[in-house]
Amino acid sequence: MAAMLRSRALCVFCGSSTRVDPSFLGLARDLGAAIARRGHVLVWGGGSVGLMGALGRSAQEQGGRVVGIIPAFMADTEVAYRQADELVVTADMRQRKTLMEQRSDAFIVLPGGIGTLEEMFEILTLRLLRQHSKPLVILNHAGFYDGLLAFLDHLYATRFNREQSRQHYAVVGDP
Repeated sequence: MAAMLRSRALCVFCGSSTRVDPSFLGLARDLGAAIARRGHVLVWGGGSVGLMGALGRSAQEQGGRVVGIIPAFMADTEVAYRQADELVVTADMRQRKTLMEQRSDAFIVLPGGIGTLEEMFEILTLRLLRQHSKPLVILNHAGFYDGLLAFLDHLYATRFNREQSRQHYAVVGDP
């Protein structure tokens, strides 16, 4: 039982857009709060805007530790979350993703754009290739990822992916 209660570093991939439906920002706040209340550490892209900012602020407001990892070229354009307990500024995106993977015990995917999808698919690919065995959870809030999940079903149906690949990720509706 004690092992189940240990603190884990949870990496969250999500969008930084400020033009999204407010329900997505609420989702990020709810997840940040849930991570903190359970005593886990949030590892994320280190941005202060959009879902990224809502997530980090909420985790800290609930007493959680937050570790932002952001490349130098985005630190100003994405407005780095300078209040993070630890803010790691990397040379580039590749180093950012490597550190996020290394410093995390599991991955959660919130709604986001191309960058969020790219991060999710890299982690999923590495898991399929047995480069790690860390859990990956897709948070399909309000059906946001329904189209993507249907496409993944298409990949299984056309045998571009093996059916057993489904066991390498979970899909949930709320935090």
